[in-house]
Amino acid sequence: MTSRHLSPPISGPSRRTVVKAAAATAVAAPVLGAATTARAADGPAFLHGIASGDPLPDGILLWTRVTPAPDAVPGSGRGADTAVRWEVAEDKEFTRVVARGTTVATAASDHTVKADVRGLRPATTYWFRFSAGDGTGTFSPTGRTRTAPAAGAATPGVRFGVVSCANWESGFFSPYRHLAARADLDAVLHLGDYIYEYASGSYPDAEYVVRPHEPKHEILTLADYRTRHGNYKTDSDLQALHATHPLIAIWDDHEFANDAWSGGAENHTPGTEGSWADRAAGAKQAYFEWMPVRASTEGTVHRRLRFGNLADLHLLDLRTFRSQQSTIGNGSVDAPDRTITGRAQLDWLKSGLAGSDATWKLVGTSVMISPVAFGSVPAHLLEPLAELLGLPTEGLAVNVDQWDGYTDDRKELIAHLRDRSITNTVFLTGDIHMAWANDVPVKAATYPLSASAATEFVVTSVTSDNLDDILHVAPQTVSVVAAAAVKAANRHVKWVDLDSHGYGVLDVTAERSQMDYYAVSDKTKRDATSTWTRSYRTLSGTQKVERVDRPVH
Repeated sequence: MTSRHLSPPISGPSRRTVVKAAAATAVAAPVLGAATTARAADGPAFLHGIASGDPLPDGILLWTRVTPAPDAVPGSGRGADTAVRWEVAEDKEFTRVVARGTTVATAASDHTVKADVRGLRPATTYWFRFSAGDGTGTFSPTGRTRTAPAAGAATPGVRFGVVSCANWESGFFSPYRHLAARADLDAVLHLGDYIYEYASGSYPDAEYVVRPHEPKHEILTLADYRTRHGNYKTDSDLQALHATHPLIAIWDDHEFANDAWSGGAENHTPGTEGSWADRAAGAKQAYFEWMPVRASTEGTVHRRLRFGNLADLHLLDLRTFRSQQSTIGNGSVDAPDRTITGRAQLDWLKSGLAGSDATWKLVGTSVMISPVAFGSVPAHLLEPLAELLGLPTEGLAVNVDQWDGYTDDRKELIAHLRDRSITNTVFLTGDIHMAWANDVPVKAATYPLSASAATEFVVTSVTSDNLDDILHVAPQTVSVVAAAAVKAANRHVKWVDLDSHGYGVLDVTAERSQMDYYAVSDKTKRDATSTWTRSYRTLSGTQKVERVDRPVH
């Protein structure tokens, strides 16, 4: 709901089978205000943190979940209706309040609430908080957020944290903590697999589980998905990230089930696990309840955000409309009637790219658009790599869950970029649990003799298993051979890291878009440190990536 000056000021202190494929150590303590949140036993409590998202030049989306009583746990359907007040200020002490309002948390929305606040100033940092109860002083932590630059404003730069693939059971979310400790980000872009649907001990195997999921069974129902979202949002590093930077998120498959498509998923068995339509509907409902995301057309996550005259960010939904992944007997990857985007979304993207007057056209895509051939990988590494990437066991040497499995859509999009002379398109990608820096070739087989139509930066996973995890070997050992083979067979791939876990920081100026890649020391340690590993950039007008010898910051 949107409202202003509706209530008195608040007083008081301030993601069953294996899937496919500057070091900061403190939680952002200077950012988070001291919370006087009462435990649920004493009244309403904010046990799942606070968040903001989808920044606009004049607004921001605020989120929280209130626990009205001890038994009103996520997914329970229990708990009384509870009035929740929110407040936005220009200062952390809330002496300059600019917007406030009241909404009601109910069991129908799992006691989550959102406030779509408008009337704010562009490119401005704000502070926000929530309050609930009967006036006795139940307050949320204080959060910091930031609005986007005005749509046509001359914008010298914009900087995003970039993450994907955070499996609770695979480790701790220290990449979130390191991003939360940075004060120089305009927003954090989450490219999917924010939660995982598996039963505890399914991925990874039980002996490698760092911390167990709740619920422990595979999630199937609305209540299950709500419980799992709630489980993730108890993580202190995730809470710190949400309380420090606005989140811009899209979903991938594990917010539903592994290798999801419009009519089902690899990890869904009709009959024994109910109807796919019901499961997908419950997953979507829980996602929009629990995430600081505005639902777009048809209740999906494809939408567009603008950052001054510098960048348009086109966000894609590559699960809701896609055809089933190819297998032998189930259609060629080149079949023109198979789609990853759906007709309407592809037309929307093409129109947005052609019509953009921004210097950079950033495209958030949950799966990799660059073509990759794996036939040259040594036999002893092809099996674990195929396990990581989700390559089909039927002998198709192609990653059918990525754009490689839907080549007609990719050809149409790349031809559109070339035919319309659209430059400075950068794809931002997650899902594959590895870090990549790629040119996006017009014809991969003849590259570099053929042109590059765009570039792609792929970030690795926060925790989800990659090659060294699957093989249970030290990082940068056997993977070095596989990486060299991938690069030799794919000359448009400039770099690939098969082992690290971490995050990226994308810095965009009129002259270039640069991705700085960071890796954490050990995903199984809560206090893991962070180290810069590589940087690549795309200079304006080049449609190519090049290595840089230092991070922007």
